[in-house]
Amino acid sequence: MKKLLTLIALCGALTAGAQTPTAADTASGYRFTDLKVLRTTPVKDQSRSGTCWCYSTMTFLESEILKAGGPEMHLSEMWIVRHSFMDKDKAEKYIRMHGTINFAEGGASRDVTEGIKAHGIVPFEVYPGFNYGTPKADFHELSLVLKSYLDAVLKANEQSNKALSTAWKRGFNALLDAYFGPMPERFTYEGKEYTPETFAASLPIEFDNYIDITSFTHHPFYEPFIIEVPDNWMWGQAYNLPLDEMMQVIDHALDEGYTVSWGTDVSEKGFSRTKGIGIVPEADLESMSGTEAEKWGKLTDREKEAALYKFDKPGKELTITQELRQTAFDNFETTDDHGMVIVGTAKDQAGNSYYKVQNSWNTVPPYDGFWYFSRPFVAYKTTSIMVNKQALPKDIRKKLGL
Repeated sequence: MKKLLTLIALCGALTAGAQTPTAADTASGYRFTDLKVLRTTPVKDQSRSGTCWCYSTMTFLESEILKAGGPEMHLSEMWIVRHSFMDKDKAEKYIRMHGTINFAEGGASRDVTEGIKAHGIVPFEVYPGFNYGTPKADFHELSLVLKSYLDAVLKANEQSNKALSTAWKRGFNALLDAYFGPMPERFTYEGKEYTPETFAASLPIEFDNYIDITSFTHHPFYEPFIIEVPDNWMWGQAYNLPLDEMMQVIDHALDEGYTVSWGTDVSEKGFSRTKGIGIVPEADLESMSGTEAEKWGKLTDREKEAALYKFDKPGKELTITQELRQTAFDNFETTDDHGMVIVGTAKDQAGNSYYKVQNSWNTVPPYDGFWYFSRPFVAYKTTSIMVNKQALPKDIRKKLGL
């Protein structure tokens, strides 16, 4: 069973601790041919922050702007991250729940769209949000400071048995201003003056047009439910579909030219940062000769695992079922630890199907910031997706009453 601590850290820690792969690392036995790649904005770098949820969703929305005929632009991730720390999602809810829920950097796609609806949005150049002496996000101090402040407010209340002061929100906002920078009420962008709200309204997309989808059996299909994961601060709902229909939504969206905001689990052994792939390998006993099968049977579990996860060439992968997905989720083997954007499809040299995915760990080798995830991996380890409602197949949209 995976530790909850892994959940909190993975989204940012893998990029923060990333090292440039060596030539031996990148000499992968996998060769990919892109079949379809949708237009997106450039790969970003979330650096030392657990804000993949915001970087991925912003890239998703930027691709939506491109599809709608709008210009390429970089929307401010930290505008939303800063608001999310104070809003009903995090600080206020942490206080109301007496500190019994998680308070960390993570979040979900819904935090972004709802945040823009509530607070507008600004371009990155108007609000970079790095007001602490580094050119990229670095939350190692920020997160500790924010949580310590909230814990101090709760401790003071507990010890004094008095009502919370009227100052705690002002104090918390002052910390946010210190680390992210004061938020502009008005700004000029490309010769025009905007407020955050009017700039959001000027974009050629509607923020009510996005829907979250998942696939689990502990709630009824075709109905929305709150996904029970630590980073769902907003307690936002996702529509529940059978596995084959969730996969159909992804395929149909890509076919129609829509990218997909993807929540997943990259703490898996089948995910390789240096190889740039995610797979769910399984021993291909049927293709083994009698001698090979005998040798395989004599291997220890550790030796079998090492053989399966060599990432040296394409091989057989596990057949993913609804039951398998559910068991992994129920046992905390599937966790909500990373967000990316599915931008296309590809095949390896053996003809196996993959999704091409844009990450926010900078333009690192071997694929310049893009990854390839097998279809079984996506079916197995998707926690939720966000898509434009127009990207839904008509029959599924009808089943959901949309």
